[in-house]
Amino acid sequence: MLLTIDTGNTNTVFGLHDGKEWRAQWRTSTHTGRTADEYVVWLSELMRMQQMDVSEITGCIISTVVPQSLFNLRNLSRRYFNVDPKVIGENVNLGVDIHIDNPREVGADRLVNAVGAYMSHGGPLLIVDSGTATTFDVVDETGAFQGGIISPGINLSMQALHDAAAKLPRVAIERPERTIGRNTVEAMQAGVFWGYISLIEGLIDRVKAEYGKPMKVVATGGIASLFHGATEKIDIFDPDVTSVGLLEIHRRNADG
Repeated sequence: MLLTIDTGNTNTVFGLHDGKEWRAQWRTSTHTGRTADEYVVWLSELMRMQQMDVSEITGCIISTVVPQSLFNLRNLSRRYFNVDPKVIGENVNLGVDIHIDNPREVGADRLVNAVGAYMSHGGPLLIVDSGTATTFDVVDETGAFQGGIISPGINLSMQALHDAAAKLPRVAIERPERTIGRNTVEAMQAGVFWGYISLIEGLIDRVKAEYGKPMKVVATGGIASLFHGATEKIDIFDPDVTSVGLLEIHRRNADG
């Protein structure tokens, strides 16, 4: 069984694939100080609840944008699964052409998404990944990564309002019924939510105009569901883009 680990700045997603289908996926907060021992206790209990055991894990692939987390995740795989993990950006061939000035600058998550979205939906594509940052990445008809856009995520914007303005409270991000808020909380929620919808729609239009060819727009990421039904600019909502990408990259690098 393959264990996939996708570590973002906010959350880490663990997935188990048995070669035919996904058996389980779990999400936990990203903490760089969490040890291999702590990870295996947490993972063992979740697997036990699904009638599985860590002894069934025979492969591991890791994608992380948090370098400090890699040491403990690598130890988890080596110590408890007796597997040397495949790590995006280190010891794997992605099988993707990267057409930007410095390919080493591209985050592992963006490249994994490029593979996963292309495998699931073909190309050309614009991938909108909503997380700590909101990224817009272009994948052409051959699956090559053509570059994209990085903007602050919606949670960062809400946090910045609270941190920088003394009288503004910390509020939850929700889709407000009105654009014009009748109180401070409604006004903040409307500004951040509908402001982000406008950001997403505006950048999609600009990318499509610059690219000059028809392309599908795929939304993914931890909070992409927040925008479901709020804009017609997104064609597909697919929460499994990263998992599919990790699975495909592991297959491309399987021994033998």
